[in-house]
Amino acid sequence: MSFASKVKQELTRIASKPCCQRAELSALVRISGVISLHGGMGLEVTTENNAIARHTYSLIKEVYSVQPEVLVRKKVRLKKNNTYALRLGPPHAENILRDLCILGKGLERFEGIHPELTQEECCRRSYLRGAFLAGGSVNNPDSVSYHLEILSTYQDHSEALCHLLNGYYMHAKWLERKKGYVAYIKEGDKIGEFLNLIGAHQSLFQFEDVRIMKDMRNSVNRLVNCETANLNKTIQAAMRQVENIRRIDREMGLDQLPSRLREVAEMRLQHPEISLTELGQMLPRKVSKSAVNHRLRKLDEIAGKLGDTATT
Repeated sequence: MSFASKVKQELTRIASKPCCQRAELSALVRISGVISLHGGMGLEVTTENNAIARHTYSLIKEVYSVQPEVLVRKKVRLKKNNTYALRLGPPHAENILRDLCILGKGLERFEGIHPELTQEECCRRSYLRGAFLAGGSVNNPDSVSYHLEILSTYQDHSEALCHLLNGYYMHAKWLERKKGYVAYIKEGDKIGEFLNLIGAHQSLFQFEDVRIMKDMRNSVNRLVNCETANLNKTIQAAMRQVENIRRIDREMGLDQLPSRLREVAEMRLQHPEISLTELGQMLPRKVSKSAVNHRLRKLDEIAGKLGDTATT
C-alpha cells in the first residue's frame, strides 16, 4: 500500500461533528461528484478507494438520512482497481448539492469554497480532509523530493484551496494540468504540518521518522563526499610533491638544498602517504603544518625553475 493510500485510510476513520461532516462531504462531492440532468437532477460520487466509498456513504447517511445506491464497476480487462459509485437521484441530489453550497440558484455553481462551510476552525480542517480524500496524493517520504497535491476540476476551487491552505502558512501554489487544476505543497516541513492539520497523526509519525532517517543519510553522504574530496586533494598534492622532489634530486641533488628544505624533502620521499601535520612531527626539529606547507611550496618553486613540473 502506498503512503498516500495509508494516509487516506487513516482519514476515513476520523469521527467528526455534524458541521465538520458537512464541510468534509462538500469537498468530497465538489471534487469527486458528477451531476446528471437526465430524468431529473442526479448525483454520482465515484472513487477507486473502497474505504473512501464507505466513508462517503456514511457521511451522506448521517448528515442527510439518505442511503445512496452503491454501484461497483469492475475493470477486469485493464486489471485496475474497481470503481465505486454512490448514486443519488431526485429530489435528494439537488437538495444535498444546495445544502453543501455547491449549487446556488438554478443550476449556477458556487465558485471557490462557500464561506458558510469554513466559518469554524474545525470545519476548515475537515474541508481540507475531504479535499485530500477526493483528489489528494502525496509522495512516499523516502522519495527524492517531497510533493503533496490536491486535484480539482475548476481553477476557482483550486485557488480557493490554496487560499485556505495558506491561511495555515502552507506556502501552497496552484497550476493547470490536463485533468484539471492542482493545489500543491513542495516543502517537507509543510507537508508534515498539513498531515497534522487534517488529523493524519499516525501517517505524520511515519513521515517524520522517514524524513529524519533520510536527512541523516544525506548528512552522512555529504560528510563522506567532503572527506573523500579532501583525501583526493591530499593524495594528488603528495604525488605532485614527490614528483617534484625526485626532479630536484635528479637535476641538482637534494644535498644542494638548504637543510630545512632537504629534511622535508627526504621525509616526504620516505612517507608520501602521511599528512602535513604528521610530516612536521617527524622532522628532527618538529614544525607546524603551515611551516611544512611553506617548505613544500618552496620545493615546488625550485622544481618549477628546473623545467616542466607537475605543479598546479
